[in-house]
Amino acid sequence: MRRKLFYVLAAPLAAVAVALVISSVVLLFAGSNPLTAYSNMWEFGTRLETLMSTLNRATPLYLSGVAVAIGFRMNLFNIGVEGQYIFAAIIAAKVGAEINLPPVLHVSVIILTAMVAGAFWSGIAGYLKVARNVHEVISTIMLNAIAVSGVVAYLLGVWDVPDESLDTALPTIPESGWMPPLNNLFEIFTREIRRVEVWGFLLVAIAVGIIYHFLINRTRIGFDLRASGENPTAAEASGTDPKKMIMAAMLLGGAVAGLVGLPELLGDSHAYNLRFTRNLGFNGIAVALLGRNHPVGIAIGAFVIGWLDRASGVLEVRGDAPREIVAIMTGVIILAAVVAYAVVERKRREEEAAAAAAATAEAKERLEAQRAEERQVGDTEGGGS
Repeated sequence: MRRKLFYVLAAPLAAVAVALVISSVVLLFAGSNPLTAYSNMWEFGTRLETLMSTLNRATPLYLSGVAVAIGFRMNLFNIGVEGQYIFAAIIAAKVGAEINLPPVLHVSVIILTAMVAGAFWSGIAGYLKVARNVHEVISTIMLNAIAVSGVVAYLLGVWDVPDESLDTALPTIPESGWMPPLNNLFEIFTREIRRVEVWGFLLVAIAVGIIYHFLINRTRIGFDLRASGENPTAAEASGTDPKKMIMAAMLLGGAVAGLVGLPELLGDSHAYNLRFTRNLGFNGIAVALLGRNHPVGIAIGAFVIGWLDRASGVLEVRGDAPREIVAIMTGVIILAAVVAYAVVERKRREEEAAAAAAATAEAKERLEAQRAEERQVGDTEGGGS
C-alpha cells in the first residue's frame, strides 16, 4: 500500500520540485528574489477571493482536459478542442440569444446545442480518420484554424454583427439562460464572497468528471475504447470495430469540448464576443497530461494551472517578476511531470517484472521439490514391494 502510494505521489511531487528549482533560476536571471516572489504568490493565492477565482479558471480547463483525455484513452491525439469549443460557443450563444424559455429548459437547450456542435466539429476529424485515414493531429489542427479564423468570422458577417472593436458581440442571452453563481453555497461554509462570483457551471464540470469515470471504467463502450487504444488488433479480434471506437471517442470528446466555453458564456459574458477566452483547448492537453487522464488527476492539474494563472497577477503588480514567469513554470511542471511519470512507470514495471520472476522461480523450486519428494516416495514403495 505504501509503495503504491509512493508511485502515485512521486511523479507530481518531483515535477513540482524541479519546476520550483528551474523557475528560481529564471527569476534570479531576471533580477528577482525567488523567495520574495513565491511568498507574495502564496500570500495572494491563498486569499478566499483568489481561490474562488481559481475555481472559475479551473472549470473550463477541467472540461478541456477531460475532452482531451477521452481521445488519449483511445490512443487518439485530439488536439482540436480549441476549435471545437470556439465553434460550439458561438453556435450556442446564437441559439441561446434567439430563444426565450423557462430558466432550466433554456440552459439545457444551450448546453445540448454546444455539445452537438462540438461533437459535429470533432466528428469531421473522426470521419476523415476512419474513411480516408487522415491522421487526427493534422485534421484537428486544420479544423482549429478553420473554426477560429474562418467559420466564426463568416458567421459574424452572416449574422450582421457590427465590426467595431473587440467588444463586437452577438446579442446577449436572456437572463433565463444564465447560470446563477454558487456564492450562496460557498457562504454556508465560509464568509461572504463579495468580489468574485463562482460560476455555477462548476457543478456541471463535476458531473462530467463523474460520468467520464463511470463511462471509461464501468461500461462496455469504455472497455472497448481502452482495449482499442492499448491493442487495436486484439480488440478487433475480440469483435470490437476499431472504426466505430474511433468515431465514438471523437464524438464524445467533441461533445465535452463543446462545454468548455459555457462556464464563461453562461456565468459571465452572456454573449459571444471577440474577447472570448482562447487557448483553453491547448491548455487542456497540458491538464490531461498532468492528470494522467484520470478525473481526479485532471481536476488537480486544472486547479494547479488555474491557481498559477490567478496568483501570478501579484508578481507584476508588486514588481517581483514579469507575469510570463508563470508560463515558464507551467511548461516546466508539465515537462517534468511527463518525464517523472515515465521514470516512475519504468521503475514500477521493473519491480513488477522482478517480483514476477521471483514468484516464478519460487514456484519452480516448489514444483521441483514436490517432484523429488514424489520420486522418493515412489522409490521407497518400489523397494518395499
